[in-house]
Amino acid sequence: MADQTTTARSRLNVNLIGLEKSDYRGQPSTLCQGCGHNSISSQIIAACYELSIAPEKIIKFSGIGCSSKSPTYFLNRSFGFNGLHGRMPSLATGAMFADRSMIGIAVSGDGDTASIGMGQFKHVMRRNLSLVYIVENNGVYGLTKGQFSATAEPGLTLKGHGRNPYMPIDIAWEAVVGNATFVARSFAGDPKQVKELIKAALSHRGIAVLDIISPCVTFNNRDDSMHSYAWGKDHEAPLHELSYVPPREDIMIDYESGEIIEVTLHDGSNIILKKLEQDYDPTDRSKVLCMLEEANAKNWLVTGLIYINTTHPTLLDLYELPDTPLNRLPKNLLRPSKESIKNVNDMMF
Repeated sequence: MADQTTTARSRLNVNLIGLEKSDYRGQPSTLCQGCGHNSISSQIIAACYELSIAPEKIIKFSGIGCSSKSPTYFLNRSFGFNGLHGRMPSLATGAMFADRSMIGIAVSGDGDTASIGMGQFKHVMRRNLSLVYIVENNGVYGLTKGQFSATAEPGLTLKGHGRNPYMPIDIAWEAVVGNATFVARSFAGDPKQVKELIKAALSHRGIAVLDIISPCVTFNNRDDSMHSYAWGKDHEAPLHELSYVPPREDIMIDYESGEIIEVTLHDGSNIILKKLEQDYDPTDRSKVLCMLEEANAKNWLVTGLIYINTTHPTLLDLYELPDTPLNRLPKNLLRPSKESIKNVNDMMF
């Protein structure tokens, strides 16, 4: 009787494809206790479980850094590739071309993306590769003992490294300017918002950049640091209340509670944005840039869906790829025939 009760309870905790949340977990984290990266991993697990995505349909990518260790801590049943520092977008591009049916999740850091990887970051955005690109942004190089990263604010003082004299790179700003089609920012201390944004990003066709402020509790958790928990809690300025509605659910909205913006994604799912104090439209690119400029001038940590464009074709849409993934095609269909090679060679003479 006890075994039947346990089995019944277990069935109540499975998603639409019969998997439990534990099926989406990874290895135990070796990051510092309290690291914001661990919270983000938990929300990736929750989002994929709640969306009933088979782990085997997801491929994980990362580069180098504390953030790039994160894929080890979620989706143990998914294939992953930890690449060279700053070169993760190239890996992701090749893998997504090989099998366009897969869902790509890339985890990077402010060093891996905003320093050595800036060139590749800019190109993967303008090409609009279908990829969820999460930047775990803590303002320091934690893996090499806490040097300033390219996103550290000017005037920040860190033990052993002095005072930062340089202006920071704004990941969200770079993403909008770089023509990314989905740009969001969140704070690791706001897990509900992080999860809803990850759900929306997973349903977006194109590059989905999530700049998530993820405090480093070891090297950069001063209360006056813009990447600390205390500063994030005190200065977070949500653009809207955000809900993700899967296509299988009825959309129930109380229109009298405030102005509502509803964005329909390619798979029929919806992002519901209820405006708060600001008259803000995430589909108006010029106004988005003005908002970011004002927020940076006033030291606001604006969070939420910053920009979205659901009409731009993805990188894979630009090529006549067959329905069968390239990595499953036989060699005779992948390689040119001897006759065609001979014809090309003959043209050279």
